[in-house]
Amino acid sequence: MPVHLSLLAYAALAVTAFVAGFIDAIGGGGGLLTVPMMALFGLDPINVLATNKLQSTFGSGSATLAYARAGHVDWRGMAPMAIASGVGAMVGVYLLGRLPKDLILHALPVALVLVALYFAFSPRVKDIDGHSRIPPAVFGFTIVPLIGAYDGVFGPGTGSFFMIGFVALCGFGVMRATAHTKFCNFASNVSALLAWIWAGKIVWSVGLVMGAAQVAGSRLGAHFVLNKGTSLVRPVLIVICLLLAARLAWQQGIFSF
Repeated sequence: MPVHLSLLAYAALAVTAFVAGFIDAIGGGGGLLTVPMMALFGLDPINVLATNKLQSTFGSGSATLAYARAGHVDWRGMAPMAIASGVGAMVGVYLLGRLPKDLILHALPVALVLVALYFAFSPRVKDIDGHSRIPPAVFGFTIVPLIGAYDGVFGPGTGSFFMIGFVALCGFGVMRATAHTKFCNFASNVSALLAWIWAGKIVWSVGLVMGAAQVAGSRLGAHFVLNKGTSLVRPVLIVICLLLAARLAWQQGIFSF
C-alpha cells in the first residue's frame, strides 16, 4: 500500500523504531513508541497495526537470535509455547473488529499497573529460576495463546504479559524469562504478520525502513542485557508498563492532563 512520506518522516520513524527495538529487547513495550508515531504521520489505524507487526517482527527476531546465540533459548522445549503463541495471534487478527475493543482497552491500564507493581515488589523476580506454580504445558496451552491473541488484536504490552507469566507462573529467572519472551513474541509477530500480509494492509516502505532500524536497536538492547546483566530489565519493564498504562488511560478518557 503506497504512502507518500518525506525523507524526514522516514528518518523520524527509523529513529523511533531503533529506540523501540532497544527497549523491546530489554523489557518489551516498544509499541508504546512505534504505534503512535506511525499514527502521527497519518497512517490509517488498521495500517498502523499491520505495519507495526512487520517492523516488530524484525526486532523480536533479532533479539531472539541474540539470546539464542548466548545459549539462553531452549528451542525444542519452548517450541510448543511458540506455536501456541502463533496460533493465538492469528486468531486475534481474525477476531479484530469482532471483540469489544473498548472493554479491552479500558482493562489494559489496570492490568499493566498490576504487572508493574508485581515486578516492583515481588520477591520472585530474581536472576535465578524458582519453583513453577503451574506445569509449563498448562501455561503453554492456556495463558500463552491468550497473550498471543492479544498481540494479534492490539500488540503493545505483549512482552510485559509474557514476562510476568514466565516469572510468576513458570518460575523463570529474569534472563531466561526475557529470552523466551522474545521467542514467543517473535512467534506471535510472525503469525500475525502472515495474516496481515494476506489482508493486504501493510505499508511496506514504512515497515521495512522501521524493521531495519529495529534490528539494530534490538541487537544493541540484547547485547546490553547479555553483557551488563539483568539489572536494567526490571526498572525498564516497570517504567514501560506504567507509561503504557497512562497513555491508554488518557486515550480512553479515564483521566486527562
